[in-house]
Amino acid sequence: MLVALAANLVIAVAKTIGGLAAASPALLSEAAHSVADSLNEVFLLAALRRSRRPADRRHPFGYGKERFFWSLLAAVGIFVMGGCFSFYQGVDALRNGSEEDLSGYVAGLVVLGVALLAEGGSLLRALYQVRRQGGLDSGLRDPALRTVVAEDGTAVVGVTLAIAGMALHMITGQVVWEASASLAIGTLLVYVAYRLGRDARDQLIGEAADPEASGRIRELLRAQPEIDTVEALLTMKTGLDTLLVAARVDLMPGLDSERVEEVAVRIKRSIARTFPEADQIFLDVTERGSPEAREAWESPAATGERGGA
Repeated sequence: MLVALAANLVIAVAKTIGGLAAASPALLSEAAHSVADSLNEVFLLAALRRSRRPADRRHPFGYGKERFFWSLLAAVGIFVMGGCFSFYQGVDALRNGSEEDLSGYVAGLVVLGVALLAEGGSLLRALYQVRRQGGLDSGLRDPALRTVVAEDGTAVVGVTLAIAGMALHMITGQVVWEASASLAIGTLLVYVAYRLGRDARDQLIGEAADPEASGRIRELLRAQPEIDTVEALLTMKTGLDTLLVAARVDLMPGLDSERVEEVAVRIKRSIARTFPEADQIFLDVTERGSPEAREAWESPAATGERGGA
């Protein structure tokens, strides 16, 4: 990722110099896009580093959600630095026109051509990484990798739009083509920022496990001979590969306190073995059971993590 950051910075500087030299709104929009991407690379590096810290007393569920927080900041960066600036460049070009410098535009197109090759190569590497992690469904669960794929894909489309806008401006002499390209780039960036921000928001406020995983956990509980009914099952993603599971169940009548505790430990271990990502498991019993059974079920041994160990 450090290599990607350095490449983005070089591309951003080249686009900025070319855009200023040619007074090209489309190229300047792409320069802002690259600056936003560079800032986002810093956010993602922070996300990868900070989310790996182990749980402590202040954060007993760990720091897994750091990835989602920094991904949200990356989305804000794309929106503010990329989208808004691109809209400004497009509107300003429509209102005031743009100075045309043929030699400057040729140099700008060369810069964009090099950027297109670099961004395309980066996108291919990101897609290869997604494939290595199990394809689109599994690989894109990682908010950092999802953001990288979104950035690289958007960069390829944005550079293509800028090249088209500049080329049509040179051919026709009409700045409206470049202005339209800038507005299209801004629209694209705002849409990508919205999608990334929405996903990060859902995960930050406590997104449940996917329905298939929740259904499998529920079926596992129902299959236990000591459980009469599963009254409630709550799940929450606490990180990229960690999950909190909380269930409220009715026990079959006639279980003594010692038997209830053994059942609780066995069920927790079964869930943890079947779902390795479930590193926090809590069980509770409704009033249907005897007071003795409820007291045993809610004892520290019965309600601790991973089987009450």
